[in-house]
Amino acid sequence: MSWIREGDLNLLQKISANVLKAGPMPKHVAFIMDGNRRFARKKRMERQEGHMQGFDKLAETLLWCKHLSIQEVTVYAFSIENFKRTKDEVDGLIELARQKFERLLDERENLEKHGVCIRVLGDLNMLPLDLQQLIAKAVITTRAHNKCFLNVCFSYTSRYEITNAVREMAWGVEQGLIKASDVSEALLSECLYSNNSPNPDLLIRTSGEIRLSDFLLWQTSHSCLVFQSVLWPEYSFWNLCEAIVQYQLNHKSIQKARDLHREHQALQQFEADRACVAELLQHHGNGKPVDAQRRQEALLHYTACREERTQDFLQALKHKRDSFFDDLCSEAVLT
Repeated sequence: MSWIREGDLNLLQKISANVLKAGPMPKHVAFIMDGNRRFARKKRMERQEGHMQGFDKLAETLLWCKHLSIQEVTVYAFSIENFKRTKDEVDGLIELARQKFERLLDERENLEKHGVCIRVLGDLNMLPLDLQQLIAKAVITTRAHNKCFLNVCFSYTSRYEITNAVREMAWGVEQGLIKASDVSEALLSECLYSNNSPNPDLLIRTSGEIRLSDFLLWQTSHSCLVFQSVLWPEYSFWNLCEAIVQYQLNHKSIQKARDLHREHQALQQFEADRACVAELLQHHGNGKPVDAQRRQEALLHYTACREERTQDFLQALKHKRDSFFDDLCSEAVLT
């Protein structure tokens, strides 16, 4: 089954989509695609077939998102916690991933036609090398595409992602790229796997479970969360419309919370910069009072230097991450 489907909505779906698009629409939707195993039990089929049906539903959902002008989708494909499942199920999921990423590479022309950029978020070192190499090829092949984005969280949990972001900042300090005083909430956000994406506007979890299961905990603090009882392989266009209506009903309060958070974050950074400047002036001024103009000049200079340091660090981090995928592709060519 293709990742990117061709096709159109039926007349009723088109009318409904146009009505929805008259209101505020989410630009980025995240899915916890839960219920594949329960669907398999319900239909008395093998678990692996349930997961196959789940992938088919993802492809269909991406088509709906395209028609609803949703430009970015993030899906929870494989949690680090999934490694605790039975060996047969884990092996089956890994094999399914191999098949689907091989299929994706076969669809390069279609991906280019639609401008689909594939990103895979997670610790790929936990996966078999051949699967890492397939994923790297998919990421590099679509890296320059910019019309729509599919983020696949694979070998991922949010707490691991946040811990890794802290490690990246510690690496930056060790390398002399940034100072310990440069570490901030905003910088941590830039060190997450999802740093290239805006935070999701809407997160949807299927199957009736009302928890996030360690998915995008940082990114969804100001997102609309919708929990639906339908099993993922049975998800429908109308379920998606229902979730979007929930987003629209809560759009104003979500936007207000985001704006307030941005203001608070900017104020926090300003206060942190001012404290650093005060300490520097006190140290270099031998305790002598400093006039307001000199304090202001010192603050502007410090802020500019901090921003330059952090941008250089983020460029180094991007190079490190890009090199990881490039090296995997090089190894694949040699083997």
